[in-house]
Amino acid sequence: MKRVPAFAALALLLAGCAGQELGPGYALVRQGRTVAVANGSMLVTAPHEWNRSQRSILDIRWVEDWTLNGPYLDGISFVAGLPDGKTIVRQSKRDDRQVPRFRATMTAPEIASLLETAYRARGGSVEYRTLALAPRAFAGAPGFQLDFEHLDGDELWRKGRAVGAVVGGRLYMVVLDGARSHYFAAAMPDFEAMVESARIR
Repeated sequence: MKRVPAFAALALLLAGCAGQELGPGYALVRQGRTVAVANGSMLVTAPHEWNRSQRSILDIRWVEDWTLNGPYLDGISFVAGLPDGKTIVRQSKRDDRQVPRFRATMTAPEIASLLETAYRARGGSVEYRTLALAPRAFAGAPGFQLDFEHLDGDELWRKGRAVGAVVGGRLYMVVLDGARSHYFAAAMPDFEAMVESARIR
């Protein structure tokens, strides 16, 4: 759920980087490799090569971001074992809009609302629409599927899908976010394959 400055996004766009390592800050995940994401409590298998954002001290330990063509165009975020009382984004108490903390008792609509607030507060979304919310199994547990779209300050419409579940009082979720014009649909097969491959350990 990260965003990059416009100049960096342009550089990534011009690089034509699908299937190649983006450079500093990224590591290539090889096709067919099963990896532990975020804090290591969830395993997923990459159906094609993806670029894995390298961790920093500013990252939330339970969240990890991947991209195929650069974060301006597409991205998959993994939330692995977010515990009760924690947030999915780093924020300051002085921030105008606060993202709610995850609670183990949250329902699917409440998690959908949490995600919307995160996009509005940290992603710069000026318009956000929930398209659908339905039950869906995830990693062998009863869960949900959320479909949404949002318009950001860069005037680019993006679409998203989140599939997840609360297991053992912790949130596990995979979120696809991509430019609505092409990249969202192009990344959907890989996203669905990774969702189906997800295992909690």
